[in-house]
Amino acid sequence: MGSSEESIDRSPQPEPGLKPEGHIEALTSDLPPLTTTTERRLMAKIDWHIVPCLCVLYLLAFLDRVNISNAAVLGLETDLNIATGTKYNTALTIFFVPYVIFEIPSNILLKKLKPHVWLSFCMFGFGLVMICQGLVSNWGGLMTTRWFLGMKAIHIHRHKTDRDAGMFETGMFPGCFYLLGMWYKRSEAQKRFSFFFSSTTLAGAFGGLLASGLGKMAGLRGYGGWRWVFIIEGVITCVVAIVWFFIIPGFPEDVKWLNEEERTYIRAKLARDAGKAGHDARMGWRDVLAVFKDYKIFLGGFMYFGQVVTAYGYAFFAPTIIKTYGYGTIQTQLYSIPPWAAAFAFSMVIATFSDLTRHRLAFTLIPTAIAMAGFGILLNVHGEAHRHVQYGALFMVTCGCYSAMPVIVCWFAMNLGGHRRRSVGTAWQVGFGNTGGIISTYAFLAKDAPEYRNGYIISLSFICFSAACCIGYFVALWAENKRRDRVMANGAPAELREDEEEVQGDLAVTYRYGY
Repeated sequence: MGSSEESIDRSPQPEPGLKPEGHIEALTSDLPPLTTTTERRLMAKIDWHIVPCLCVLYLLAFLDRVNISNAAVLGLETDLNIATGTKYNTALTIFFVPYVIFEIPSNILLKKLKPHVWLSFCMFGFGLVMICQGLVSNWGGLMTTRWFLGMKAIHIHRHKTDRDAGMFETGMFPGCFYLLGMWYKRSEAQKRFSFFFSSTTLAGAFGGLLASGLGKMAGLRGYGGWRWVFIIEGVITCVVAIVWFFIIPGFPEDVKWLNEEERTYIRAKLARDAGKAGHDARMGWRDVLAVFKDYKIFLGGFMYFGQVVTAYGYAFFAPTIIKTYGYGTIQTQLYSIPPWAAAFAFSMVIATFSDLTRHRLAFTLIPTAIAMAGFGILLNVHGEAHRHVQYGALFMVTCGCYSAMPVIVCWFAMNLGGHRRRSVGTAWQVGFGNTGGIISTYAFLAKDAPEYRNGYIISLSFICFSAACCIGYFVALWAENKRRDRVMANGAPAELREDEEEVQGDLAVTYRYGY
């Protein structure tokens, strides 16, 4: 290291949970020389190319997925004769069937497509189906469009034609998390992950605001306000998909907006943090199945699954719940905005402190406890006379749940080493987790209004389950790190070849998990 204060310390600096002994230290004994100022500029450059692009994509995807909740308040249920029974709930459920079933198979079959091609194609498909959803005239038509929304949510990218295993699973979500994970160190990731994930809260806020305006178009050309919600938002999605075809980013190994020095530095820095990624590795079904031999993979899915039940329950039914407090249709749409906005701000606070302390467990449990308290209030306070208290409890639920989820996904994804384990693991976590969305669609039934006691109990139970799984995951990581410490104390293992290292990923004895 040079004497200048601006130079980077190139000696291995382990992140919490990472031991650079042995072959990992040998990987990156020398990082290319960049000044601190230059590195900051490089990271800002990466942030501007990666984060906003993915945030807009997922904001629109999530908005197209859940805007049916705004449409329901604007008359969808009445116009399609599904206001009674469980037809509306079934229409919500049908989305998740293809969304979950075809996740990993689609990643294998569509392996030759590049991210900008496949992601923009799927987003354009989202928009077209959304426009069609605004034109349906019965429950069957609604079911059909919701099914195709689930189908269009399935996408993956296989980078560099046949050579790289990269997963962009159902609904863009884990694929974007996977891509983010390939650009940032573990200590840098949480703020970016949370900002990306918080596009869902922005989608909720923006959806409520947009619906309040589009609802006033009721009667224009003979269409109800709810139809315009679908049509206009579908058109916006199609336009963005066309533009984004030209700007969706790839991986550090080949993007054109990095020069060779910057590319070398980023690859070396990431290798020092978590070992080499194996960018050119092939992956088949045997590699996919091998990932599931690690029981920690299942814990990752379970702790996300519990939060998803609550998150989708709120996303799908918040306007319906708020309307029971005695507000009019447009007021309901407007009152749905502040909880989402608060959740965005709170999630960024949680992410900042999580990165500063380089700790994850506490920042999953604290928000979850806040959400639990919110459900406690909702279960015990009823009636329009107490609507302000109930409305305040919705803030607690939203802030808690939507702050814990990005920490959980980041924590799990960044503990997976190498392209193979990270791509399969993130796809599994979010794919399995989204089966919780099926449960959430039947949690809040019309017959339970206005107290929705069963829905609140179900949601509370599952976030408690999530908290228990987070604790279990922490214990598993702590125990495994201790075991590896004992192995290393008995003598360093033989140095692994690069291909062996990539296959093992975080299973290598020199790797240390963060928690």
